[in-house]
Amino acid sequence: MKNFALIGAAGYIAPRHMQAIKATGNQLVAALDPNDSVGIIDSHFPEASFFTEFERFDRHIDKLSRGNSDKKIDYVSICSPNYLHDSHMRFALRAGADAICEKPLVLNPWNIDGLLDIEKDTGRKVNTILQLRVHPSIVALREKVQSQKSSTKHDVDLTYITSRGNWYLQSWKGNVNKSGGIATNIGVHFFDMLHFIFGELQGNVVHHASDTKAAGYLEYENARVRWFLSIDVEDVPQAQREAGQRTFRSITVDGEEIEFSGGFTDLHTRSYEEILAGRGFGLEDNRTAITTVAAIRTADIAPLTGDYHPFLNK
Repeated sequence: MKNFALIGAAGYIAPRHMQAIKATGNQLVAALDPNDSVGIIDSHFPEASFFTEFERFDRHIDKLSRGNSDKKIDYVSICSPNYLHDSHMRFALRAGADAICEKPLVLNPWNIDGLLDIEKDTGRKVNTILQLRVHPSIVALREKVQSQKSSTKHDVDLTYITSRGNWYLQSWKGNVNKSGGIATNIGVHFFDMLHFIFGELQGNVVHHASDTKAAGYLEYENARVRWFLSIDVEDVPQAQREAGQRTFRSITVDGEEIEFSGGFTDLHTRSYEEILAGRGFGLEDNRTAITTVAAIRTADIAPLTGDYHPFLNK
């Protein structure tokens, strides 16, 4: 049984980490969040120590690491706001634990280089949640693409609309310096998926960028990709919106829809199983996706010519 600490216990994604820790037969020893709305802990680990101040949490983790405590922390799971991931991974490694970090790993690719140095210094490891890499439909598509010998690239359309209320832009998620913007906050795992399936990135063009949506064109070794991301409910196609849907997700490859809407609920547990077996995705696995979103964040907006996503015609 491994001992876990969790940073960001009040966040949206934290319950999935708690469920994964429990499902893999391990225990949550300590948790941190400046917000004390963390009653969800009772459903999983009511005996876990909880802190709202980092300094007290730090002291507690340090105390457990000394002597013969049977609660010495083996892993720190990081579910904090995006801009804090780098700092919290550094804390985990220096505390003598491995890190398990939510997406996006960091906001800029050069942060990866600093973390690689700390891994070497401490002998500890950063693991990341790249959950789409363990989704059965995505794994099957990757194997299909790799097995095919084709002289032409696949044509891919990626559309992801996940509606958010007015609160979103008032929170840290609406601050590009803290979240990285739309492409980073809601798109980075899709960009990692595209790299995972279709190979190295060869081109990156941005056609639209605002607080609520972004779109562009990416070219990989084996694919040409038109992408569109949005948190605006008005971008949900009318038929789905009239049916009460506030989300829309579609990936087509050469005109064929890839069905992967199911199977998401246990991907964090599957990711934890891989990490605990020593097969977790590490720092370098993230570099292409982080480089992609960092470039999108600072890119000049290209005119709507050539390949661009059809939703931009609205």
